Amino acid sequence: MLQRCASFLLVLASSSLLFAGVDKKPDPTPDQIQDIIKKFTQKESEFAKARENYTYRQTSKISETAPAGGSYEIVEEVSFDDRNRRTSHVTHAPVASLEHIVMTGEDEQDLRNVMPFVMTNDTASEYNVSYKGRAQVDEISCYLFTISPKELTKDRKRYFDGDIWVDDQDLQIVKTFGRATGYLKHNEDQQFPKFETYREQIDGKYWFPTYTYADDTLNFKDGQSQRIKVVVKYDHYKKWEFKSESSITYGKVDSSEAPAIPPPPKPKN
Repeated sequence: MLQRCASFLLVLASSSLLFAGVDKKPDPTPDQIQDIIKKFTQKESEFAKARENYTYRQTSKISETAPAGGSYEIVEEVSFDDRNRRTSHVTHAPVASLEHIVMTGEDEQDLRNVMPFVMTNDTASEYNVSYKGRAQVDEISCYLFTISPKELTKDRKRYFDGDIWVDDQDLQIVKTFGRATGYLKHNEDQQFPKFETYREQIDGKYWFPTYTYADDTLNFKDGQSQRIKVVVKYDHYKKWEFKSESSITYGKVDSSEAPAIPPPPKPKN
């Protein structure tokens, strides 16, 4: 993540409420927990596939707050081209004015893939998953899990490390709290923030990420520190109506589709 010129422990007043409002329902048994994990990763897989058919806008902003400095901002429209191929088009990207930190490739991956974290059948085997108990997210009764990557691979793939709240009815993630992580060389001084991402039910079926927030102090190996604020908004979700290609073929007309030709008149006597 942000590198010295470096990433975001989230300090929110709401963080003290992470375990507030614990549901009084009994905890599931160990076998039930494994079944819940299997079912919610399947639901998340279905959601990930469905989200690929939606257009949306993502607005990301990072600000240096203490000491005060500059900012980085980008607005992207995720859509489809005229051949139904998924595209990402930057619509707003003022010149970055960060003074104390710089953006890295890891930062960009985190903004696009880790902050709106989805745990699918394809990625579940890469994580350790532990059940922590029942919890509430507003009025939503949830199962709370802690997840962490089993291994940080040298291909520099990015992972999520933290807590996820899974709706106990829809069995989908409705909130995440943690940080992005990945393999770094021993001499790399990159720091990564803790962030909180909320989802909302957009189409009556799936829970889509709509808001990510972080306010953290990055402590670098050289003794310097920088507090930053991160806000990511995901909005304007709309299901894409795929266009079907049509063509006109010129050639012989099928006799079954040809207009009927009246028979010739009978000769007169």
